[in-house]
Amino acid sequence: MVEFARYYINFIREFFANIGNFFKRLFEAFADLFFNGVIDYFKQFISSSSTFTLLDWVMAFIVIIINVAFFVFLALKLYQLTRRYIKFNKSEIEKDSLLEEITFLNQKTIELIDEKNKILALKVAGMGGASPQEEEQYDEEKKEENLGPTRFVKLSSVDREYENTVTAVHMRDEDMINMNELVKRFINFSASKLGLFYDRKIISAFFAGMATSKTMILEGISGTGKTSLPYAMGKFFGRDSNIIAVQPSWRDRAEMVGYLNEFTKKFNETDFLKAIYETTYRDDVCIIVLDEMNLARVEYYFAEFLSLLEMPDADAWWVDVVSDTQPGDPKHLINGKILLPQNVWFVGTANKDDSTFTITDKVYDRATPIEINAKAAYIDAPQTEGVTISNDYLQDLFRQALKDHSISLKALENLEKLDAFITTNFKVTFGNRIMKQIRAFVPVYVSCGGSEYEALDYMVARKILRKFESLNLPFLQNEINDLSSLLDRLFGRNVFVECQAYLNTIKKQF
Repeated sequence: MVEFARYYINFIREFFANIGNFFKRLFEAFADLFFNGVIDYFKQFISSSSTFTLLDWVMAFIVIIINVAFFVFLALKLYQLTRRYIKFNKSEIEKDSLLEEITFLNQKTIELIDEKNKILALKVAGMGGASPQEEEQYDEEKKEENLGPTRFVKLSSVDREYENTVTAVHMRDEDMINMNELVKRFINFSASKLGLFYDRKIISAFFAGMATSKTMILEGISGTGKTSLPYAMGKFFGRDSNIIAVQPSWRDRAEMVGYLNEFTKKFNETDFLKAIYETTYRDDVCIIVLDEMNLARVEYYFAEFLSLLEMPDADAWWVDVVSDTQPGDPKHLINGKILLPQNVWFVGTANKDDSTFTITDKVYDRATPIEINAKAAYIDAPQTEGVTISNDYLQDLFRQALKDHSISLKALENLEKLDAFITTNFKVTFGNRIMKQIRAFVPVYVSCGGSEYEALDYMVARKILRKFESLNLPFLQNEINDLSSLLDRLFGRNVFVECQAYLNTIKKQF
């Protein structure tokens, strides 16, 4: 133990001696550079200058002046940097001190305001006999606490949220893709990021449905991902979809949009109204989901929007909210109305069971129905990011699809023959509205990677054959068999898969 102690003491001595030698040598080197060597520098210069010519002296003078100027400049810079550093540290210290004082004063202010409000509250309650002026002051302070004297609290909060905010969409080069790439990218995104799996046909129908109508209906059995599809779309486009839960008590638009309470003079705002108002500030793709939309009668509470979205002039899409405009109302509430922008889509989900209402033809004819009755298979998708895309760019993709993949004349001729047969035998017709939707749906579906007849099959099955549910089918067995044969003759055997599957389902009921 004694030997180790002796060793360790010697080690410590040598260690600190080395540290001392290091600084000593460093100091000596610094002294040699700037002090001890100065005399030698002059001696060398005097010795060498004895042989200088006139030109050498001129050159020496110039070089000396340059060197002196350089060292003076270096010294000034070091002085300025040191002074700036000291000034910066001093200002930072003063700033921190001021922030602490401000925080302390704010806290004291809050405490004083709370104490004042409590005193005013006691006076208003009759304990202190408050004067009318004090009661009025108290009411004004409460109004300020309630976000100001406005009858639209939620919509005014949206105004404040987007105040001085730039909402223009700045697209990246990698986001400027076509419809086919958009479908593939969404499928990979939802699989890799969200663990949700969809096949190409469903996603192609969804995008084609967006080009066809501002209203879509996702229907099918429970648990197949109807609500998760628009949810994933919102994540994909970088803006969460607004999911509104439809209530069985909804009987008219007031349940969905809200109403003015004549007693309080406040507007009872709904999440649906706030969602459509927020879209007026946006330039990207906005999706509003009416979850379980057939828990109430859709044609009752959504009738105004169905008619509104049918109008060809988008500048006429005004949603009535109140009868007039008052000071303090939201900025985008014009004459008591909100102009519904072009970048919003309404997606309803619907289950078919005994707890829901049947969706009528009025709703189906104006919407694009998409059936989801089975979960897609698992895919090992690569990690894929969403897109930053504007509504204008998406509309350009739709217009380009219509230009590049317009429905062929042969397909139109076959549709006319099919329409004539169905009209004669089933008293059901395509109609101008459905034909317009088909002309918009098919090109986008094809641009998404599908075929023309696949798109036609999809639309005929869901827009035309669905109407057969109201017919007396047991008395139409022969007509249904003839229709099945006609589909094979016009479009090819086993081409109209959706239509044939629907007809086979009907045949099993005979």
